[in-house]
Amino acid sequence: MLSRRHSLHLLLATGLMTGKAARAEEDREISIAAPGTLSTATVRAEDFGARGDGVTRNTAALQRAIEAAAAQNATLVLAPGTYLTGSLFLKSGMALRLDKGVTLVGEQTIESYPVMQTRIAGIELPWPSALLNVYDQTDVRIYGEGKIDGNGKVFWDRFQSIRADYEARGLRWAADYDAQRPRLIQIYNSSRIELGNGPMAEPLQLARSGFWTVQIVYSHDVKVSGITVRNNIDGKGPSTDGVDIDSSHTILVEHADIDANDDALCLKAGRDADGLRVNRPTENVVIRNSTIRAAYAGVTFGSETSGGIRNVRVHDLRVIGPVRYGILFKSAATRGGGASDIDISDIDVAQAETGIRINLNWFPAYSYAKIPEGLTAYPAYWATLTAPVPRSKGLPQVHNIRIRRVTAKGLKTAVDLEAYADVPLSNIQIEDVTLEADQLGSIRHARNVRFVRSRLVSRTGAPLQLENAETLTGLP
Repeated sequence: MLSRRHSLHLLLATGLMTGKAARAEEDREISIAAPGTLSTATVRAEDFGARGDGVTRNTAALQRAIEAAAAQNATLVLAPGTYLTGSLFLKSGMALRLDKGVTLVGEQTIESYPVMQTRIAGIELPWPSALLNVYDQTDVRIYGEGKIDGNGKVFWDRFQSIRADYEARGLRWAADYDAQRPRLIQIYNSSRIELGNGPMAEPLQLARSGFWTVQIVYSHDVKVSGITVRNNIDGKGPSTDGVDIDSSHTILVEHADIDANDDALCLKAGRDADGLRVNRPTENVVIRNSTIRAAYAGVTFGSETSGGIRNVRVHDLRVIGPVRYGILFKSAATRGGGASDIDISDIDVAQAETGIRINLNWFPAYSYAKIPEGLTAYPAYWATLTAPVPRSKGLPQVHNIRIRRVTAKGLKTAVDLEAYADVPLSNIQIEDVTLEADQLGSIRHARNVRFVRSRLVSRTGAPLQLENAETLTGLP
């Protein structure tokens, strides 16, 4: 374990395009503080009654072992086996080591995941805790070559049933909130946290999350390095995002290999009135050297953008697919905030429908919440979700975006960039990008979009559609 004084140095891009000038390639160092030094002590879970037989319910025994490890500033280890458990809460100053042959398996009753205050999909509300929680803690490490398995199919099936019912009643926006499901790992209001084994060892395995896999919310100095995510086992897990960085700062995600059924790597910052109230950005983030398999998008910004997403560098992603979008920015007219000072580079997309998409009116049935007339019995958080946002505060602003060295073939659409006439996209630079598609796509409501040494190739000869797009230069 690294000492608390040790820090990991990263290069984080800043100074993106401002005014008429191209973004200067100026980097500055930031430091991610590592967890504090552990003692050499280890605590063994079996000494507290944990049994890896796949049948025994181990929640209480494992929590006792966690408390003992934290008290000794020690590492908790488990003998090889399968440990059935509900929510566990790691404590400051400890490590959890899951060796090869060790599997934590989540219980399939929602009562096994105590409800606690958190943030889900951009709003603060009480919600079932995750299988593994780092909640209001510091100096925690989770690593090893074992597996954390959410066993989430029962929760996927419940969500699909609720979604079908809600869509029929015009309540699609509420389905994700009402179908409460456990996340796999929650890092909430915590700092100096490490998850994974780094680039030089076999990865920590994460699988079958009931909902999002890793959520980092209201936290800072978090490193995720050396994990696999496999959420398309036993079917395709809906809304099983890989890693969600939510109103947090000073974050590194690297050497992740993700197969999911929604956003693989996603940056968020709050939804609508509640997100604007909290007003906490996601900033100072590096995402790099990772592989995306099946997912909704290779890397996603939004749709929760209320607090703003800024100062982010994403590079060296291999997007195998299939994905719908290689690079995606999404928001809505009630979100506010937006995204700025984003540098995305060296992305290889093998199988996608659209190469680059910015859609600030994304998925209206989900994005715009309205309680049907005459309906009076509903959860309190529906009032939060439906609180009105004035247009002057709701339109997101996306500007100072640099996308370079992206390649993709076999696309349906190369680019699809769209904002609003009164708040257009601005200062978008697409540099050394090669996209081959059936159609070039469209740019609507944008200012100062620059193509530099880029090739957009339409197999059908369909031209790029332009609407209210000014100061476009270098069009291929």
